[in-house]
Amino acid sequence: MKLRYVIALSLLAIASANFSSAQTAAATPLPAAQNISEESTASHRADWMRQARWGVMTHFLAEWIKPEAHSSPQAWNNMVDGFDVEGLADQLKSVGAGYYLVTIGQNSGFYDSPNAAYDKFVGIQPSHCSKRDLIADLSTALSKRGIKLMVYLPAGAPGRDPVARKALEWQSGPHRNREFQTKWEQVIREWSLRWGKKVSGWWFDGVYWPNAMYRSDDPPNFASFAAAVRAGNPDAVIAFNPGVVDRTISLTPYEDYTAGETNDPGRVAIKRVEDGKADGAQIHRLIYLGQTWGKGPPRFSDEQIISFTRDFIAHGGVVTWDVPIQPNGLISKPFMDQLTVLGKAVAAR
Repeated sequence: MKLRYVIALSLLAIASANFSSAQTAAATPLPAAQNISEESTASHRADWMRQARWGVMTHFLAEWIKPEAHSSPQAWNNMVDGFDVEGLADQLKSVGAGYYLVTIGQNSGFYDSPNAAYDKFVGIQPSHCSKRDLIADLSTALSKRGIKLMVYLPAGAPGRDPVARKALEWQSGPHRNREFQTKWEQVIREWSLRWGKKVSGWWFDGVYWPNAMYRSDDPPNFASFAAAVRAGNPDAVIAFNPGVVDRTISLTPYEDYTAGETNDPGRVAIKRVEDGKADGAQIHRLIYLGQTWGKGPPRFSDEQIISFTRDFIAHGGVVTWDVPIQPNGLISKPFMDQLTVLGKAVAAR
């Protein structure tokens, strides 16, 4: 009897303790649910792009606009020094562009900002990187007018510079390119740290073999690539361009907006997009207004560019229009006229 009495009392105590714990747990919010709620209300890196709605790109490349400027490092420095950043910033402000995208460099191996890591790896002297930091100067001029700056860079080595390609250990095609990417990330990291918050976004061209180069579990991969880009600005938006793809798709979770290279706006397909995002990335299109990238007279009517821009914005998207640029960095009148009309039409909606 005595033993049974003791057991009964013990069971009653355990039951009472469990009931008390259950009441406490019921009164306390679950940490997991709280975290999910916080994540769902978190802002997206590319929210500012959606608010900007549209922007302008130019290819500041000597081979396109002044080939003799690549005859020597001094000639290139003279061209970079002649870029009128205040004049261009005034033009972009006047048309209502929310951001500006400009090339750091492309296939020639000449770049418009200093980079010690690039010079160390490539070994070309005098350097093919400009003495003037044009990117920093552009940011200063644009920020005074409330315009953000974005930069363009190929994901591969400069295609027409054999010395740089060899030194960077670049292999074109579906190769792992571990040695190249390890070096290229150091080059990118230096620029990112140099500019910090002055650069709000990056657009990487030529990501044609993502499975071979960037999808491995070990670095270099998309994760290490993005980390190098954001070394100086953790809020910088990134897009990786797989080429001309008419469907609005995202290449990887490590990008914040779609590259959206487009030749023919009439072929653009907006499918499986929710709240302006494809697989979590802000939808975006990059289209040239001239006859091709950075060249030729306007090829669209004002009505055509207004219609496409408005329609894409209505789907929650962002549009960047590429226009030719002059050696002094300014946009010519025919394109300024068209951008002015576009800016007024977008602002009116």
